[in-house]
Amino acid sequence: MQLHISPSLRHVTVLPGKGVREFIKVKVGSRKLSYRMVFYSILFFTFLLRFVFVLTAVDTIDGHSKCTTIDCLKKLGPSMLGKNLRSTVPEVIYQVLEDPSSKYDTSEGSESDIPQTLEDFVSSLKGSNRPDAKTFAIKLKSMVTLLEQRTRKAKIQEYLYRHVASSSIPKQLHCLALRLANEHATNAAARLQLPSPELVPTLVNNSYFHFVLASDNILAASVVATSLVYNSLHPDMVVVHIITDRKTYSPMQAWFSLHPLTPAVIEVKALHHFDWFAKGKVPVLEAMEKDQRARAQFRGGSSAIVANNTEKPYVIAAKLQAMSPKYHSLMNHVRIYLPEMFPSLNKVVFLDDDLVVQSDLSPLWDIDMNGKVNGAVETCNGGDKFVMSKRFKSYLNFSHPLISKNFNANECAWAYGMNIFDLEAWRNTNISQNYHHWLEENLKSDLSLWQLGTLPPGLIAFHGYVHTIDPYWHMLGLGYQENTSIPSAQSAAVIHFNGRAKPWLDIAFPELRALWTKYVDFSDKFIKSCHIRAS
Repeated sequence: MQLHISPSLRHVTVLPGKGVREFIKVKVGSRKLSYRMVFYSILFFTFLLRFVFVLTAVDTIDGHSKCTTIDCLKKLGPSMLGKNLRSTVPEVIYQVLEDPSSKYDTSEGSESDIPQTLEDFVSSLKGSNRPDAKTFAIKLKSMVTLLEQRTRKAKIQEYLYRHVASSSIPKQLHCLALRLANEHATNAAARLQLPSPELVPTLVNNSYFHFVLASDNILAASVVATSLVYNSLHPDMVVVHIITDRKTYSPMQAWFSLHPLTPAVIEVKALHHFDWFAKGKVPVLEAMEKDQRARAQFRGGSSAIVANNTEKPYVIAAKLQAMSPKYHSLMNHVRIYLPEMFPSLNKVVFLDDDLVVQSDLSPLWDIDMNGKVNGAVETCNGGDKFVMSKRFKSYLNFSHPLISKNFNANECAWAYGMNIFDLEAWRNTNISQNYHHWLEENLKSDLSLWQLGTLPPGLIAFHGYVHTIDPYWHMLGLGYQENTSIPSAQSAAVIHFNGRAKPWLDIAFPELRALWTKYVDFSDKFIKSCHIRAS
């Protein structure tokens, strides 16, 4: 037997093979149909349902489709079957599939009673003495419902495992921090003042190229700084300001004391070294504390999120992502304080710690910002769904009146990660105050304005102050997409591993990870002793 499907999927021809029983009759309601008619109808219907399940299940689970397999079949069925073919399918089948009630639900029984595969389904029908169309439809509906439930569960498990893998600190990185902390305590060479006293004036000299990197990940910070200096045409004019937290300061200082990037100037400073931070009131700290309490109270942790049986898996994935430690890290909010942290500097380039610099970045200082504050790459002009097709509505909740009345849902979003900040222009605005204001508004609204990250409040605070720069300077998405073009990535000035698959994690994409590991010296004694390997 063969099935011939037209390219339009509107006509299906069933060509019989040998041995089909022509004259056996089965009873459907009060009518009698030939076995041949019902057999062909059921066979085609089974094929159609399996086709629709494969076509719709994953997209439905991911939220891209608005109907379940059963619902999609009800919508697609009439148009695909046509009047003549539909008339050969017993109406009782449609009655069962279209019935929203649970009277045909067999899920209360054991899963072992439900056919697990198409082969099991056909066998169960053959095993019946007088199979009727209603029994066929009930078995088929229960099988597809079970498959959808399993697909949903598997997808949620995938999201949970990725959340755990991306949120955990690999033991190799933990080892590196501990060994460097010990080296800092026992080796004077690991406690050098960074920079050396004679180079301190360069920290406030606006004729140098100043880069700011905020990180509590030593290896990641090393890759960013190394790739930046290595690819610079003027390394002697490069100043890298590395900001970290209290616990990471000693090992970070040890690493850059023992691995200088001469002739570039490296400064390592902890947040508590800034007087305004140590003594003053820091609104972001207060907001972060409230944010963590609110998330704990209303989100219930990852267990409660995963246990929710009513929400779509993609919603669950978003909530899991919102719980990522990076979104609660002060390192992620540091950029909003750049004017206060560097009062003598006019312009800086801020770099995230999950990127690699592949070209000289000094031309960024020649870009005319036209009075704007933030030079960034727009993220609404690409075809991929992960990174380059983002608008304000991708990050902000426009069903909330506070958002909808103040912003345009279709306005193009832009990227954090590699940004030029004109600090001189920034100091003449109320950007920082707006940032704090909207953080508070989000907390007051039970996190209903947006759910994760520092980009949403950044989109709001810098609204009207963004200057678009060429996408060449910042390629995003290497932590999301395995199918990223290697030649395209190699030709970008900066590649950004934003997404869960960070290059220092086991879940990194191998071919893309190689672009990051080329800046790690695997012969280094600290790297070797902590078993950090290229793959």
